[in-house]
Amino acid sequence: MSAGRLIAVDGACHGAVAAAARRALAAAPRSTRGGISWWDASGVFHELAVGSSKEAGTASARTLLLLYAADLAFRLRWEIRPMLEAGRTVVAAPYVETAVAFGRAAGIPAGWMRDLFLFAPKADAAIHAAAAPARRRGRGFVEFGCEHLAKGGQPRHAARVLERTTTSLGRRDGRRVNAAAETRTPPGA
Repeated sequence: MSAGRLIAVDGACHGAVAAAARRALAAAPRSTRGGISWWDASGVFHELAVGSSKEAGTASARTLLLLYAADLAFRLRWEIRPMLEAGRTVVAAPYVETAVAFGRAAGIPAGWMRDLFLFAPKADAAIHAAAAPARRRGRGFVEFGCEHLAKGGQPRHAARVLERTTTSLGRRDGRRVNAAAETRTPPGA
């Protein structure tokens, strides 16, 4: 069977990422649709959210990125690669770009993040869901990460990280992207 197709959907707003992921999967031929691999498939962030910060403390941005990488490795092993090997189209929502933008916004060195995500295969196509996160509690990685930083006594830092991540993910090739638009990167670009 032929190799499948990996589509990365990245963005700061979970709602926009989820909508773009569903549209991307629906656009694939019905016979090749594999599914959507959502962040926190491993449950590590759920466990972090339900754990007491008094007992465990709060995680730094670097620790959140390490957990994201661990979760992505889980998704690749149990969800993404099996679908690709079966010749299916799989949508990763979000994928690497979201975590890198979060890390960049938090001041994590680019080289460290590049090394962290070397294990992740390059997507065949990328969709950028450019929308700001909702004001209410969000369900996406960026929203979770910023809420977690704020709970850790860093509300100003969390607000800056959220703003910088949203701005970073709202740009493509140095041009501002319309907040309601999606940009698509064709395979091989």
